[in-house]
Amino acid sequence: MEILIVAIVILFIMEYSKKIDSNKFFNESKKHLNILKEDDYEFLLRAKYGEKAAPDYAFSRRIRNGIVVTLVLICVFLSKLSFINVLAAFIVGYLIFKSEYRELKRYYKVHLHEINMLLPYYLKNIEILIHHYTVPVALAKSIDDAPDIFKPGLKTLIDRINAGDSTIDPYMDFAKEYPVRDSMRMMRLLYRLSLGAQENKHEQLLTFSKSISNLQSKSREQKYKDRLSKMENKTMTMLVCTGGGAMILLLISIFMMMSR
Repeated sequence: MEILIVAIVILFIMEYSKKIDSNKFFNESKKHLNILKEDDYEFLLRAKYGEKAAPDYAFSRRIRNGIVVTLVLICVFLSKLSFINVLAAFIVGYLIFKSEYRELKRYYKVHLHEINMLLPYYLKNIEILIHHYTVPVALAKSIDDAPDIFKPGLKTLIDRINAGDSTIDPYMDFAKEYPVRDSMRMMRLLYRLSLGAQENKHEQLLTFSKSISNLQSKSREQKYKDRLSKMENKTMTMLVCTGGGAMILLLISIFMMMSR
């Protein structure tokens, strides 16, 4: 334990006095360390924190936490160091490194339901804009009013279209980032609208509008079901508490009568 405390103090002093510059180490090793970065990490980070997300800083912090935990555990096992102890230290350090990513994945899964509720109303806004602009311009103009969770995906979609990608891929990749009800079908309809001739635009818009109306109806039904489920859960909780309280009072009164 004394060795551990001395090691921590030495590391702190060297970091504080800039003898060791962890930021410089991470910047120089960035290319190599990025191998550990998950493909969807930046997207998940922006989905949770929006424009405030700082992917490079957050990732370097994860690396730092994992290394620190590994070194601390090695110091703990220093008096009886073995291959198993060193391996355990690296495994725990890796789990600490992955913990934030797992938390982001859980957050995103929980908020897929929220995305499901938001998407129909965002698409309605795009439909209104498409009456006056082309699809790419309508998408670009929709960013400011779009829910924060859609903004990173929208910016990537628009950048790819502006870079000359006229295929359906940018639209499909956006739908894959937000894998909720009918997102694939709606992005296909948007792509067809972007290709359609002006004389067919009204008919395509009508199809798009009907699809959005159906999505909004499903969204309202889901909201009603969620509200009903909450009410049922509250009622059940109240009944259980009331019944449980009555049972406890009954048992207490029985024990009091038996003790007389």
